[in-house]
Amino acid sequence: MRSSTIDLAKYLVRRPLAVFPLARAGWRLRRRGWWHHAPFIPLAPRDYWSFRVMTATGDGEISPRAEEMVQAARWAARQRIGR
Repeated sequence: MRSSTIDLAKYLVRRPLAVFPLARAGWRLRRRGWWHHAPFIPLAPRDYWSFRVMTATGDGEISPRAEEMVQAARWAARQRIGR
């Protein structure tokens, strides 16, 4: 997981506009009531993130590449058009 975070940070340095679809997707995946529990950061629950990765890749333990995360976030943004 740590290597994917570093990989994503490097990707965003090269392509800073990719932060917008990632932030939007991350906000939609946040845990309900995230402000009640430390760390006070709107993150997705670990079990839910593992489920999402498993449905996308077939393995819940794999770390998606930065390009895959950005592509998925952009896809999710396109799916919400007209709703």
